Amino acid sequence: MNDKRSYDTFFFDLDGTLTDSSLGITNSVIYALRKYGIEETDRTKLYPFIGPPLTVSFERYYGFSKEQCIEAVGYYREYYREKGLFENRVYDGLVPVLEELKRRGMTLVVATSKPEPFARKIIEHFGLNSYFDYVAGMEMDGGRGTKEAVIRYALDACRITDKSKVLMVGDREHDVIGAKAAGIDCLGILYGFGSREELLEAGADYIEETAEGILKYS
Repeated sequence: MNDKRSYDTFFFDLDGTLTDSSLGITNSVIYALRKYGIEETDRTKLYPFIGPPLTVSFERYYGFSKEQCIEAVGYYREYYREKGLFENRVYDGLVPVLEELKRRGMTLVVATSKPEPFARKIIEHFGLNSYFDYVAGMEMDGGRGTKEAVIRYALDACRITDKSKVLMVGDREHDVIGAKAAGIDCLGILYGFGSREELLEAGADYIEETAEGILKYS
């Protein structure tokens, strides 16, 4: 891991970093799996779905074909857009951190693999929109389907040219891998759904256990 540096722009993952979305996401996956006659009763087995693109997870964990993955995401969204979206909560201690970052003049951006319209609704629902300069996500049709693509899109949308001052904050390996591919550093946080081993193996520049730890980098 690197020595600590200071940054002036923070890209935040959404699921597992800003909000604990485990109930809504796992309920939506359970709903989708039932369409294929799969009854999943152990909710914790579905936690790996939190964060990565859904098509990747349906293929990796249930062996779905590309076509089935696209279909399953459609079923997932049937439940998610009606109920799962708000079966969610902001992590304790996160709002004061966002407030302090803004007080210090930082630029804050959401960079999520969740479809952008859903991400915007969640940010607004929890009253977080005043903290964020931009919300970047994947497209509803699957475009910008990797974290790297979302990060590059966010950099362009915010007209950021100095990547050395941007820090991605996320809880899963794909946050780290996407950040590295897009040319920015990544802080892995441990209060979400990833492990220290996962984040270090992916190449996280820093690791913090708490939301308050994010302030060290501003």
